[in-house]
Amino acid sequence: MSTTQEHPAVHADSTEILEPAGSAVPESLLEDIDATQDPAEPGQADVAIPGDPAALRALDPAELPALSRTLRRRLLEITSSTGGHLGPNLGVVELTIALHREFDSPREAIVFDTGHQAYVHKMLTGRADLQGLRSAGGVSGYPDRGESAHDVVENSHASGSIAWAHGIDRARRLAGEPGCAVAVIGDGALTGGVGLEALNELASDIGSGTVAVLNDNTRSYAPTIGGLARHLQDLRDGTVTPGEDLFTAIGLTYLGPIDGHDHAALADALAQARTAAEDPARSGVVVHVVTRKGAGFARAEADVMDHWHATGPFEIEPPTVAEVYPPADAPAPATTWTARFGETILEAARADDRVVALSAAMVDPVGLTPMQRELPARVLDLGIAEQLAMDTAAGLAQGGAKPVLSLYSTFLNRAFDQLLLDVALHEEDVTITLDRAGVTGDDGPSHHGIWDLAVAAQVPGLSLWAPRDGERLSEALPAALSTRGPSLVRFPKGACPEALPAIDRVVAGDVLAGDPSAPIDVLVVTIGALAHRAVEAVQQVMGVEAGAAAEGVAPNVVVLDPVQALPLPEALLDLAGAASAVVTLEDGVAERGIGAALAVRLAQRASRTSPMPPLRTLGVVQEFIPHAKRDAILSDNGLDAAGIEESIRSLLG
Repeated sequence: MSTTQEHPAVHADSTEILEPAGSAVPESLLEDIDATQDPAEPGQADVAIPGDPAALRALDPAELPALSRTLRRRLLEITSSTGGHLGPNLGVVELTIALHREFDSPREAIVFDTGHQAYVHKMLTGRADLQGLRSAGGVSGYPDRGESAHDVVENSHASGSIAWAHGIDRARRLAGEPGCAVAVIGDGALTGGVGLEALNELASDIGSGTVAVLNDNTRSYAPTIGGLARHLQDLRDGTVTPGEDLFTAIGLTYLGPIDGHDHAALADALAQARTAAEDPARSGVVVHVVTRKGAGFARAEADVMDHWHATGPFEIEPPTVAEVYPPADAPAPATTWTARFGETILEAARADDRVVALSAAMVDPVGLTPMQRELPARVLDLGIAEQLAMDTAAGLAQGGAKPVLSLYSTFLNRAFDQLLLDVALHEEDVTITLDRAGVTGDDGPSHHGIWDLAVAAQVPGLSLWAPRDGERLSEALPAALSTRGPSLVRFPKGACPEALPAIDRVVAGDVLAGDPSAPIDVLVVTIGALAHRAVEAVQQVMGVEAGAAAEGVAPNVVVLDPVQALPLPEALLDLAGAASAVVTLEDGVAERGIGAALAVRLAQRASRTSPMPPLRTLGVVQEFIPHAKRDAILSDNGLDAAGIEESIRSLLG
């Protein structure tokens, strides 16, 4: 998910601001697309994509190279308009065809881990055009049970597929049903603890019909790290031979390495896997398949950063020199939150040798690339293992370092226990930064970062900053680093808004509108990047009310950003308790976040003679929200300026 000079218009952050640029794949690129096909058939014509796996199984093997070519062509055409996870899907074309020819989906479950590599699976199970990919009402970018019986697990968080498949297999055997269950897991996902835990358990289950297909492309976003990655490299190189491998050593049946772009080799390997899985004397099977991320599209294969892991809309024809190097007088692109964070942590690391950054296999997506380039020894990639990363950060803090653990907000959920009972219980000075906080949009229910404020509000002693703009982000990180105990800094996806300066500063925080020294009719407490919408709403309320009032006296509606939202400042409680009414605003779940915590504290202060003021807690509904654009989701939840204005008016009466 990175911008490089090879494809400057495809940064994942750009999907909300670039216009679709889709076009047909020109003949000039067909050699690129044919790069993984049999050289004896470079000009084979496209074939129709089968409408279901039964039709796929009816194809003659000689037709499969042409089908692969067709699928790659369609992947390029579709994602050039919609954006999406292009590189991973280009890499699994032949593998997905082979899986659906050998296994009888949906009777035999195929669980993809992570699900962003399931586009080809969707195309072969009745969704050939991926209609409306990643847009509201369209096809999801991950498996979705609401779309098809072939989609088993949404599973866009990594490492769980083997456990899912093994559980499905156990249930099948308990019911006396024949067949296999298949997990498709990447080498990157095997750096996650639950994947290794599942292999350990599977190895002891004699009679299991579970097949774990290890899609080894040597990468997650970046090159896979750790001892297991070295072991897979040794298997690929032949310095470790089958039978001497780790999987065999723990009791699994190992098949591989297999060329993941060779139809015949894949068919043979998966047939052997079925035979082994149906042997009651064996435990599970691991099929080690070697693929290339971005396979068949030269520009993706040549991209050393992430092989076009995720892309916004793009031009299929290679960019011109002018596109790669825009003229000097061209307007500068909007600075993203991620880029602003990257600058800020590098400055902090330059100023303090104790600052160490940690990532869970996402160094570039979370903005750590500038620091990694300048200070590589102080950026640690621990693989897709958030629990490990949190505990490693705790250990670094205990040892005297100043760790900064940078995650996507949605992935903080995976390490809640470590945050609560390892970091917070021991008051370790760990700073956590959360990219993609709040509503994110296109990736759907598993990737919205709407849970972190609710999680943070339950952790004793945690300090939280939710900056409203890039300038405040640059201030928040140093503040967090200098604060005792666990600290969290969260920010959303996309471009930073214009700076929103305070018109006044009080002990409770930054005043963005209204007069806190006068009686307050409504206090609007805004957390994070929704502050601009709050100010817009209040300006509208005050302007309309002033025009309508007989003496031109508008209500005093104060917008306050507490800057440091947790622990709840006593001064904020004082200000809110003295207001006639209170509105809280956050892009997290309304029932469990900062507003809810404020409501509890105000209620605890209240009495019959000093009642709590009416309070509206505005936030996201506590549901799993489908994929759609961020602004549309915020509007649906009353978090646009119009919705905030309506809530304020409801309190004014």
